[in-house]
Amino acid sequence: MAGGWRRINAARAVAFLLLGGPIVAGILLTLLPAFGFLPALGGESFSLAPWKRLFAEPGLAASLRLTVFVGFASSAAALALAFAVLARVAGRRSGGAVEGWLAPLLASPHSAIAIGLAFLVAPSGWIVRLLSPLAGFATPPDVATIGDPFGLALTLGLAVKETPFLIAVGLAALRQFPAQAQLRAARTLGYAPAAAFVVIVAPQLYARMRLPVAAVLAYGLSVVDMAIVLGSSHPAPLSLMGLRWFLSPNLDDVFIASAAATLQLAIVAVALLVWRAAEALALRMLVARARSGMRSGVLEPLARGLALAGGAAVGLGFASLVVLVVWAFAWRWPFPRAWPESFSFEILRRATPRLASPLGATVALAAVSTLAALALAVACLEGDDRLGRRGSSALLYLPLLLPQLSFLFGVETLFSALRFDGTFAAVAWAHGLFVFPYVLLALEGPWRALDPRYARAARALGTGPLETLVRVKLPILAGPLLLAFAIGVSVSAAQYLSTLFAGGGRVATLTTEALALVDGGDRRLSAVFGLMQALVPFVVYAAALAAPRILHRRRLGLVDP
Repeated sequence: MAGGWRRINAARAVAFLLLGGPIVAGILLTLLPAFGFLPALGGESFSLAPWKRLFAEPGLAASLRLTVFVGFASSAAALALAFAVLARVAGRRSGGAVEGWLAPLLASPHSAIAIGLAFLVAPSGWIVRLLSPLAGFATPPDVATIGDPFGLALTLGLAVKETPFLIAVGLAALRQFPAQAQLRAARTLGYAPAAAFVVIVAPQLYARMRLPVAAVLAYGLSVVDMAIVLGSSHPAPLSLMGLRWFLSPNLDDVFIASAAATLQLAIVAVALLVWRAAEALALRMLVARARSGMRSGVLEPLARGLALAGGAAVGLGFASLVVLVVWAFAWRWPFPRAWPESFSFEILRRATPRLASPLGATVALAAVSTLAALALAVACLEGDDRLGRRGSSALLYLPLLLPQLSFLFGVETLFSALRFDGTFAAVAWAHGLFVFPYVLLALEGPWRALDPRYARAARALGTGPLETLVRVKLPILAGPLLLAFAIGVSVSAAQYLSTLFAGGGRVATLTTEALALVDGGDRRLSAVFGLMQALVPFVVYAAALAAPRILHRRRLGLVDP
């Protein structure tokens, strides 16, 4: 028995307990009110009353259609655009440069991109201002480009944000198999470039991207932060309807909110199954195409068009960040002028007292949750090495696939019962639920790729396991560790619902404040908070990318210490 216990990866057991435990409890404590059972609010027995009230809600059908459309359309668009871009760079050596260019977009939270994009595509936004000399606009056109009932603005925002993410994931996956050699071989057999990528490389690439793609789909079906900025109110996505009921002063609304959260969980589960079935169908079609021997270049125009659209999506992301900077310092900018008449630091000066506390909380929460997640991820992977086998990470990645509303209310209920809610530690823990999977995902590949002969050589020289980890493995993996830390900071800085629920409204971050200002009418103040929200993770991301190069140059003696 003792030997069996020693074969358990203690770090993974701790991770399952600290992260999986609250999530399982959160789902259960959300399911119970969905079926009428919550004694604290008078729900003494199980009933279907919350469901009857939910299905009787006016506009629910429209909300469900909007939710499903936005989730599938944005995910499919982001995947198609990312693959088109990857097809253009797969046979070249420009992947590293592309990743460097994508860093600002990868680091920026969803809501910061959404705020900037709203400034771009609003009826009085920058794009209309630039077109006004040609179109003759003297006043903003009466067109609902933001919050449209069809969800087009929200779909665009999700695609703009997720396309760079999937490109970065795909570039990392391309390094895991000889894609360039396979493409060259396919070209010698007469395949056109796009056909070679689709038939030969794409299936292998997608197999290594399945989890991130599923996470993108789950997020798109349950998005809240971007929906607050870009989504419509009538009908509202199901996620926004559920959030409003959870935040309602009428405590009876908790029951219908829990039912809505449970319904969203079911929608995401069914959507993932449908997506998986579509994957299988697409694979069969690709196999049939490969067996047919078709090598024509009919895909070339489509691939070029999609690659251009992918570049445009990335360009929109950068433009969203640029317009945040412009609006943050614009003092006077009347419509339809394409450029502000004057700039000033006055708005930033006025906002500084209001920025101080959320900025400090954002940095502190990101540091604490990411360092804890990074230490736990290293412990999990090192434990796998010492046991000589790979542990399963499937359950640890579960937070990436679950709608946050489906368990965060339950987590808040659990924390409240423990008198733990509303504290900094509770919010840091809630952030850690989402930071840890991303950190583990970012670190697992480089850790597995590390040549085990380094550790064996160190052990042969008499070093112990801990010393081998500290003096051999971690220095070699300094770059991936720093990048995983930067990703963790970015995930923490973007957290909205986890801060809202675990903090009980008593812990304010840049994200919660930026979204609270969306309906305030002051674009300049919203831009300042959105800019700061994007700046914090970007600084960490840039430092993580630059530090390994600087350290490498110092080791070579190219830079004075």
